[in-house]
Amino acid sequence: MTRRLAQVAKKVGVSEATVSRVLNGKPGVSETTRQSVLTALDVLGYERPTQLRGERARLVGLVLPELQNPIFPAFAEVIGGALAQQGLTPVLCTQTKGGVSEADYVDLLLQQQVSGVVFAGGFFAQAEAPHGHYRLLAERKIPVVLVNAAIAGLDFPCVACDDAVAVEQAWRHLVSLGHERIGLVLGPADHIPSRRRLEAARRVAGGILADEFVERSIFSLEGGQAAASRLLDRGVTGIVCASDPLALGAVRAVRRRGLRVPGDVSVVGYDDSAFMTCTEPPLTTVRQPIEAMGRAAVDLLAAQIQGSAVPHAELLFEPELVVRASTTQAADLRAVMAAPRGVPVAGA
Repeated sequence: MTRRLAQVAKKVGVSEATVSRVLNGKPGVSETTRQSVLTALDVLGYERPTQLRGERARLVGLVLPELQNPIFPAFAEVIGGALAQQGLTPVLCTQTKGGVSEADYVDLLLQQQVSGVVFAGGFFAQAEAPHGHYRLLAERKIPVVLVNAAIAGLDFPCVACDDAVAVEQAWRHLVSLGHERIGLVLGPADHIPSRRRLEAARRVAGGILADEFVERSIFSLEGGQAAASRLLDRGVTGIVCASDPLALGAVRAVRRRGLRVPGDVSVVGYDDSAFMTCTEPPLTTVRQPIEAMGRAAVDLLAAQIQGSAVPHAELLFEPELVVRASTTQAADLRAVMAAPRGVPVAGA
């Protein structure tokens, strides 16, 4: 019992005495805190006291496109914890190839009479994907929050990292290191965040980014490897990727050519997901503020559930470039800087 009290108290962020008052039906606890404690019991797998079992936890769908990319489990942890603190129970829905679709999950969530839904990545960011299930949620007036840039016409609150700033940070970093032939590995052509990144890259490149330096891929290590291999054929010395798995695929492509990262080719990822400090080399990447974004998404959802009006607009968060060992000065520039004065550099 003592262990259970401690775990629930830690999960909710209250004292063990407060948890005990809730479990014993004692006064002096706010309704929000009471619901948070009951939700924490559900999340941690403990049975509610007999007198409280009739109260059904308020459910919230958390729909993710996958769990292989470590950024999505990271979002799930933050959002799930924040929901529990609001007295809401997350229902995790993850798409799998050939499995339950996003629309099917929405039907299941509606059957469970969920209080709201958070989508962290998904079809709402793809212009050519089906969107009928989002409109169904809007018609039913179910509170919804999107995490990531959405297509035009979906009137939901949205929390997103500023894709344009992310690309500008990565691009300027490589330019500062002397890279002139920089390639982009992006998601599909109808992927809204990828469109934003391409527009930003063209701006920061002064409008002279050639199409041959832009490759598109599915978001996977294998896709990143294939896309980066095509860019290497065109002589790039720096590669900016739209996710960390894509960047790891690019590193593999470079090595398959017998080249070095960063000695011959510099690679920049996006997300700063788990274990990017443990790769070889540790990955330079643009960090999403996952904690702040996840909590903001839950705050927006909880406000809607409580009947408050929230702006149906995009809330942009600032990314942060994290420089590690997968980027360095372009090879030509390093050779010039390393040569003794008065000694010509070969090929100069």
